[in-house]
Parts: sequence; structure tokens; C-alpha cells
Amino acid sequence: MSKEHHASPSASKSRARGRPKAWDDKSAQNTIKSLDRALDVLARLGDLEEATLSELASDLNQSPATIYRVLTTYLAHDFVSFDEPRQVWAIGAGAFLTGAKFMRNTSIIERARPHLRRLMEATGETANLGVPKETDVLFLGQAETHHAVRAFFAPGTLSPMHASGIGKALLAEWPERQVAAMVENGDLERFTDHTLTQLDRLSSDLKATKTRGYSIDAEEKNVGMRCIAAPVFDVTGAPVAGLSISGPVARITKERIAIIGQQVRHEADALTQALGGAVTDRRGA
Repeated sequence: MSKEHHASPSASKSRARGRPKAWDDKSAQNTIKSLDRALDVLARLGDLEEATLSELASDLNQSPATIYRVLTTYLAHDFVSFDEPRQVWAIGAGAFLTGAKFMRNTSIIERARPHLRRLMEATGETANLGVPKETDVLFLGQAETHHAVRAFFAPGTLSPMHASGIGKALLAEWPERQVAAMVENGDLERFTDHTLTQLDRLSSDLKATKTRGYSIDAEEKNVGMRCIAAPVFDVTGAPVAGLSISGPVARITKERIAIIGQQVRHEADALTQALGGAVTDRRGA
């Protein structure tokens, strides 16, 4: 006797919310042919390392006019480069940077997890991972404390660098002229009476951050909340991320700041080493 098959509720919920119902349908109607062709061009150019227009068109069995339109579109986004004297095309810096961001973020998120957990357990407060995104901090991960009152930054949250513990830890590693340009290019938003919106006050705070080796967000984004952060460096020595702990000032008291600062810096240095970076005493450098 046959039985009707009913999908279980768990099965119906298994599809990721970022996927449409037709996710498993790879038929032509659910693909963009021009995008497929364009991606084929980029992938093949990467295999060849460099090629003339006619060579690439012949290799892909496409018309030179079609390949040229694809290449010029990529050129506008720096995904390919063109050597005019030699008339050859090659993969551009934009493609490299996009791939590098994926590798960097994937690696950092995975490698940061044990450090976030240890930092949360050591301090009793929520630990955060963030990376720079222009003049903001993009939060990628978090290990939440078990306290009822706690800070929460969902992955994908953006916070202005000048009013963020991680942001100021990263800004302290920027050249002074770059920080000045950020301030001059737009008014820094004031969130509380403690927000540093003037260049002289922000610069002074960043110098103190560099000397200590960790930053302090003293109610600069949210009244009643304090954050302590330290930078993470990659193999080239560039500041690519930051670790922080955040919580209410009632628990992160002024008396605890120095101890917590050293704990945050210790885990940030450990993550730097996990990423292949070198840990050096950058304080006051």
C-alpha cells in the first residue's frame, strides 16, 4: 500500500532565506546569458594571463565585437587592464581586490571565532569582530555574553569609525593626513555629548590609543555603553580588522579598563599571528 509523501516543516524551512524558490532550477530561463558569457571571458582571460582581443575572441568562439563590449565594461570597473602599446588585455586590480576581500573575510571570520569566545569568557562581556569599510566599521561576528544587559551588533551592521572602538583602533593606524581628509570630507556625526567630532580631539584620542595599544569608546556612540578594542594586522602589516569587547559602563568600570585592554590586545595579537601577520610593539610608533 502506497503512502503519500508530505514534506516536513523542517524541510520546508531548510531553504536559505537568500534563495528563491527556483534555486535548484538551473535552466536557461533562470540564468542571464550575457552575464554567463561575461564571466566566461573573465575566467578565460585569467587562465591565459594575457591575450589580444582577436586571440580571446577566437579562443571563446565569440565575435571580437562581443568580446570587446565585455572587456570595456570590465575595464570601467578595473576588473581588466589594457596595455595599449602591446594591445593585450589582462586581469585587473579590481578582480584581485574582490577576490582578496572574499579570502580575507572568510579567513578572518573562521579564525576569529576562538579568539572571540576566549575574549568573551575572559572579560564576561560581548566580544566583536569588525573590518574597515571606507569610513565605517562592518561587524562580521560576535560572541555574546550571557548577561541580560549586553551590546549587540548583528553581522552586517555598520558603525562610523570615529564613534566606534574598533573604528578608532583602526584609525590610530592610519596616516594623520588620511584621518584629516576623512574629517574634512564630511561632518562627523554626533551621537552623544562624548562623540569626538573635531579633528584636534579625535587626533589626540588616536595618539593615546596608539600609545596604549587599544582604543576606548567612552559612551561615544551610545550613552551608558563602553567599548575597548585593538587592531588586527595581516601578513603585510596592514590593519585589516579589529577585536573589541562592549558592555555597560556599570560593568566595564574605569578601574577595569587597563586589564580588559590588555586582554583585548592579547587576543588581537593572537589573531594577527593566526592570519600570518607579525606581532610587534606598535605602541607610540
